[in-house]
Amino acid sequence: MDDFLGRGWHDLVGRMDGLMFARLLVQPAVAAVLAIRAGLRDAREGRGPYLWRIASDSGHRSQDLRQGWRDVGKLFFAALVLDVIYQLVVLHWVYVGQAILVATILAIVPYVFLRSLVRRVAARRGRTRTRRA
Repeated sequence: MDDFLGRGWHDLVGRMDGLMFARLLVQPAVAAVLAIRAGLRDAREGRGPYLWRIASDSGHRSQDLRQGWRDVGKLFFAALVLDVIYQLVVLHWVYVGQAILVATILAIVPYVFLRSLVRRVAARRGRTRTRRA
């Protein structure tokens, strides 16, 4: 088990340089753009923070998850495919768990947190503008 974790950590850290390093920057940046668009839409429509809605509003949870997956699903699959290609070229093997973990970290995590943050900031700015007017 210790060897498994050590190899896994080494493989994950090995992605920080060399072949296909740019994807580690580009994919979270694309997720951020998608999250900003969705967060602004949430603020405009008066919805609560995305992560909070998923956790607490069981009536709309499936609808919110589907809409979020529509936004970030293609990016997740692109991250997954690129990681599989990376693994085949560099590691000469495919570790499915690692590929899913990396795709989740590069696409879904930034999207979920930034969407809620942008909605919160946009809603707060909207309230400030309406108070001044």
